Amino acid sequence: MTKFRTLDDLGDVTGKVALVRVDLNLPMQDGAVTDDTRVRAAAPTILELAEKGAKVLLLAHFGRPKGERVSTQSLSMVIDAVQDVLGKEVMFVPEIAGPVVEQTVGILRAGDIAILENTRFWKGEEKNDPELAKAIAANADIYVNDAFSAAHRAHATTEGLAHVLPAYAGRSMEAELKALEKALGQPDRPVAAVVGGAKVSSKLDVLTHLVTQVDHLIIGGGMANTFLAARGVNVGKSLCEHDLAATAEKILEAADQSGCTVHLPYDVVVAKEFAANPASLRTCNVHEVAADEMILDVGPQAVEALADVLKTCRTLVWNGPLGAFETQPFDAATVALARSAAALSKEGALVSVAGGGDTVAALNHAGVADDFTYISTAGGAFLEWMEGKELPGVKALEQA
Repeated sequence: MTKFRTLDDLGDVTGKVALVRVDLNLPMQDGAVTDDTRVRAAAPTILELAEKGAKVLLLAHFGRPKGERVSTQSLSMVIDAVQDVLGKEVMFVPEIAGPVVEQTVGILRAGDIAILENTRFWKGEEKNDPELAKAIAANADIYVNDAFSAAHRAHATTEGLAHVLPAYAGRSMEAELKALEKALGQPDRPVAAVVGGAKVSSKLDVLTHLVTQVDHLIIGGGMANTFLAARGVNVGKSLCEHDLAATAEKILEAADQSGCTVHLPYDVVVAKEFAANPASLRTCNVHEVAADEMILDVGPQAVEALADVLKTCRTLVWNGPLGAFETQPFDAATVALARSAAALSKEGALVSVAGGGDTVAALNHAGVADDFTYISTAGGAFLEWMEGKELPGVKALEQA
């Protein structure tokens, strides 16, 4: 297990200044925040530090301003949402370093909270400029990283600050790292992974890494069609990357060598057009797909068999839906398998960790997100972790 300091390792922080890297890259519509999930994830860390008497300065990025000040991407846009979640007044500071921040620190009382401006307004942020990190750190005593979703970026506020100030993992980061360790670090075996989504090309590194780590790899979504085609199955008009057939075959060979069983659907739900409840909808064996049909979901017999596989496993990692779940009835396989995994998790028979935007949406749609052991809201960072890559923001928190 990676060793890192948490808020439990803090001494007395009364009156000390805590720089807290959080994720406030929130979805907006008509000037209002439409989803405050990321604020709620960071709230325990922010409030704990405030309750311990620290002066809390929040650092975050918002959008892609590319080193320029863009008024529509100022973090002042999200301050109302942050105040609503925290139930406390929050000050906005239009800088991240220098005399303005220094003056703010002088004004703040123990337990007060302020949001500094969008870190990406400064070119040195994405370049991980050590001078910018030092300038930001000059006004603080400790650094807390609670933004796992940005941990795959080596930026000044996600990685650089950990080398300048005493660094700690926030509560959300701590929970994420512990969950990921249980899932692929030192998991209880057997381990299953569900990997879905449209294209093999977007998850090549994930699949290549997972076949060396898990006992069962369940492939769904459009990418399953590419593997079926590589095995000589006619997938009709289905979404399929035929040019990656050789790559798919290599992954299957690597799985064989590693003792990983790859599960591809053997019955599928097909239609001649992609629409809700189409007249041409039918379920058939994968070898019976007509030339003018497309595979849009995994069939019920295959899902039942996959549920039986999960019953033999102790750990599950899930990323991506099994079918075109946004359109009914092509959500059926994802919902059914998610409910099976949730029931096993609730019983304590399975440790289930899921992540990625589509996955979270699918599990919420199935009504089972709360029953999974852990749901990661991180997108890119979760994928890179599944690829076996080192995450700079996490590495910087490690202790010898």
